Amino acid sequence: MSQGDNRRPIIIRRKKVVQGHHGGSWKIALADFMTALMALFLVMWILSTSSPEQREGVADYFSTPLVAAITSGDRSAVSQNVIPGGGPDPTYQEGERARIDLRQQTRPSERQRRAFRDLQRRIEAAIEADPDLKELRDQLRFDMTPEGLRIQLLDNEQRPMFELGSARVAPYMHDLLYLIAPLLNELDNDLSISGHTDSLAYLNGQRGYGNWELSSARANASRRELVAGGLDADRLLRVAGFADQVTMPDTVPSDPINRRIELLVLFEVVSERIRSPRVVDGIGLPSTLGGGRQPSPDESPMERFNQRLNEALGPASSP
Repeated sequence: MSQGDNRRPIIIRRKKVVQGHHGGSWKIALADFMTALMALFLVMWILSTSSPEQREGVADYFSTPLVAAITSGDRSAVSQNVIPGGGPDPTYQEGERARIDLRQQTRPSERQRRAFRDLQRRIEAAIEADPDLKELRDQLRFDMTPEGLRIQLLDNEQRPMFELGSARVAPYMHDLLYLIAPLLNELDNDLSISGHTDSLAYLNGQRGYGNWELSSARANASRRELVAGGLDADRLLRVAGFADQVTMPDTVPSDPINRRIELLVLFEVVSERIRSPRVVDGIGLPSTLGGGRQPSPDESPMERFNQRLNEALGPASSP
């Protein structure tokens, strides 16, 4: 036997890998997805079967201020002290109530917003149906503001709404206002009209007839055209001129687009605030601010104002 035959045989051991279970995390993810999908279909089904009044109630519920929703109308949970004590009103309940009431009073209803959106669609449809006014569609802009539905009649170099430097209404502006007037009568809301100009000044500057007079005259000319077109004159609450002080966003004051007339269909709560402004000690703040505190005869008007304002805003939170 040779020397090479005495070597031990080489044994190769290979570890056998057994394929285990892949886990069940995908099942949990699938179950979560199916649950969310079922909830979505359930919400869609409820919305499709509910009445407009029920949907408006749901919208108002989710629009409730967070403070009122958490405290359910009781402001005892918003005190800065852990254990309230001392004084007849340790939680500043009157001031908290005033802040929440003001928010609720100034929030227009969803019904009012829908009525304004419907008015916008009717005006747009009426302009599209008139071949003579269809070209003016690009000079009209609609947007919803905190005060109401704003309708802007914009000027441009090719089709100015008024003669240059004058309050004389152009023929197509006349036709446009006559078209809009009866549509505005479909709502009971008050109307505000404001005139705006660019910053190009007159030769006599601020001492004679200028942009202030021109913007006011154009707003008043628009009022006359609307009334002649059938608008109820009692609906007009405010007619004002702003000269070149309120420019369009992302424009320079000299841009011709700043020459415009704004028709603002006011929310009911805004009209009420304009008609019946309430003041505190002769200063223009709502009278609900400040609870029921009686001022001291020795206090000055400014001290009474600051005290009322501090009570309305509530205690300052500690850092």
